[in-house]
Amino acid sequence: MQKMKEKTAPATKQLSEEHQVILKVIAAVRAQCDRVEGGAALDQAFFARAVDFIKNYADKFHHAKEEDILFPELGQPGVEMHCDPRGQMLHEHDLGRGFVRGLEAALKAGKPAELVENARGYCGLLEEHIYKEDNILYPMAEEAMGAQRSAKLGERFAAVDEKFADAVKAHLAFASQAAKD
Repeated sequence: MQKMKEKTAPATKQLSEEHQVILKVIAAVRAQCDRVEGGAALDQAFFARAVDFIKNYADKFHHAKEEDILFPELGQPGVEMHCDPRGQMLHEHDLGRGFVRGLEAALKAGKPAELVENARGYCGLLEEHIYKEDNILYPMAEEAMGAQRSAKLGERFAAVDEKFADAVKAHLAFASQAAKD
């Protein structure tokens, strides 16, 4: 009996799985914003860790795969999509970075209302952004790239995973803890 080849998952499946981790932290950030708006003291340690997570897991680690690997691949000859949403996705990444800068500045300045405003802006943006990537961009990208290109992308993603392995463990632990609180 011939052994069946295991079907490899699309490269973008890994990005979607990372989105689920990011969404856990976003939910925790929203919950903390609710507490602050309800009169609780600002949990500076939580928000400092959330900013660290966003800057290092969501931006440096996750976006290294999207901005440095996936998006350039989608511009290669032979990858034809009926439209090109990469510019909009990059714009939204930049908008998110702006919210994070505002969140971080408000945290340092001890301005809870500004912190909540920037945190909520970031959360709303990212929820919509992740929906668009998971449900529009990634399926379109997989179809345009095909299985072979997607598999090669997955190999390149593995190099990013290896580079950030230790930091990712700490960020996953924070996301897990934040989701419980």
